[in-house]
Amino acid sequence: MTPRILAIDTTSDFGSLALAEGDRIVEEVALHSNEGFGHILFGQLEGLLERHGCALDGLACLAAAAGPGSFTGVRVGLAAAKGLADVLAKPVVAVSNLRALAAFGSHALRAPLIDARRGEIYGALYDAGGNLIQEEVVMKFPDWLRQLPQAGIEFLSPDLPLFAAALRATPWEHAALTETPRHLAAAVARIAVQDFLAGRAQDPLWVDANYVRRSDAELLWKDH
Repeated sequence: MTPRILAIDTTSDFGSLALAEGDRIVEEVALHSNEGFGHILFGQLEGLLERHGCALDGLACLAAAAGPGSFTGVRVGLAAAKGLADVLAKPVVAVSNLRALAAFGSHALRAPLIDARRGEIYGALYDAGGNLIQEEVVMKFPDWLRQLPQAGIEFLSPDLPLFAAALRATPWEHAALTETPRHLAAAVARIAVQDFLAGRAQDPLWVDANYVRRSDAELLWKDH
């Protein structure tokens, strides 16, 4: 039976939902709200399922973009997926945003990155199969570059214009550059289908956010 999976991404201002049937994306819904997604998420989710005659208990699995991204946004989407999964007794797949970005690539080595602000980036290195080659980190862009192979690499980011100029006059000046979409729910859904079929979906109790770095509140608490 082809699994139906609902994916949620609220990790940035460009939120989205996606419904997948196997490797086919039935629909991706772009979301935007200046006041966060908590007050609109479930209405949009209900509308998506109704349009395609899909009941919640007909889902095989719930999926969510797990970060890195907005700390509040990550919590909203992940809590929604975990809460629904718990009520429905379904498993959850949490997908790293960086892994989702890497899925848009075409090269053997893919270096997804996201603007982390404060002069830093979230970055990692994946292969074409979505396997993590170098751990996900948050650091200054030039420092991260020095950890990467100098040949055969593809950079992927929704923030690519912020970094393209910094690659000039470096060993990565002629590297492949791919500007990815900001809405990630469809990519999250496709990865979640693969993980579900491979038996990697989890009990919602054990699913956690992928912050990569601690929030300011945690850092301040540790300092006092």
